[in-house]
Amino acid sequence: MKAVYQDRYGLSDVLRFKDVDHPTVGEREVLVRVTAAGMDPGVWHLMTGMPYAVRLMGYGFRAPKDRIRGRDLAGVVEAVGAKVTKFKAGDEVFGVAEGTFAEYVSAKETALARKPANLTFEQAAALAISAFTAVQALRKAGVRSGHKVLVIGAAGGVGTFAVQLAKHHGAHVIGVCSTSKVDFVHGLGADDVIDYTREDLTGEHDIILDCAGNRSLTKLRRVLKPNGTLVLVGGERGGGILGGMDRVVRASLLSLFISQNLRGIFAVESPEDLELIRDLAEQGAITPAIDRTYPLNAVPEAIDHVQKGRVRGKVVITV
Repeated sequence: MKAVYQDRYGLSDVLRFKDVDHPTVGEREVLVRVTAAGMDPGVWHLMTGMPYAVRLMGYGFRAPKDRIRGRDLAGVVEAVGAKVTKFKAGDEVFGVAEGTFAEYVSAKETALARKPANLTFEQAAALAISAFTAVQALRKAGVRSGHKVLVIGAAGGVGTFAVQLAKHHGAHVIGVCSTSKVDFVHGLGADDVIDYTREDLTGEHDIILDCAGNRSLTKLRRVLKPNGTLVLVGGERGGGILGGMDRVVRASLLSLFISQNLRGIFAVESPEDLELIRDLAEQGAITPAIDRTYPLNAVPEAIDHVQKGRVRGKVVITV
């Protein structure tokens, strides 16, 4: 089968489009013929092995443990393991697996759900990881009706879902983005939009979701209520060892001594949340925003596009 393969860490030029062996399927695994695969900034970190903390998290220290990139997917079940009961050949599914930039992938039964009937494969491929993160971040923040929620990075993959989900919970949502994305974020349902190139963050908010990771804790705390909650979703600044993770560590320590609740979020795969995301999509509460699609052999170009920071929603790879 064709796949996007790498045998060493580096920039997008380490990726090769080549023939590889079909994946094997364990007794509790599902073989999926991939139709589309989502792209997010995490792909860059796993490709480059940066910051170095990524390598210590089980992804391989000197070289990537998993040689095929990509984690989000949508596709059709080709075969199932002996103990799989949830799916059968021909089922349309979405979810998470390692190595989705390929024609076929083996996924855990618990990491898949039936594709929302009202979404295309491309839309479904953009769901799992970013929506997981938004759902779990807002849950950690304790969002409820009437809350004033500030979403920084509202036009990004996680941010687009966070805006829609916060509105679904009845919150007053303020999105933060650049000038060219203001109308787009309004279209997601944001009540107000701050163009960070023209104005500073102001006011006091019950919840701040920082999906961009470019502001100091001091600046974020100034616009957070004394008993408010800040959830750090992303972090692209910092040193080569921890990268943006150092900000999460500092926030957690600081939170022990102040009334504000400062915390980080590292989303985990959850079968229950995957079903919740499917239901929310079918209800129309969340709709994936697709910036653009690329064919499988153009994954390096797609990664470079994401790294420029101009994406509205998600980039998707079609297979």
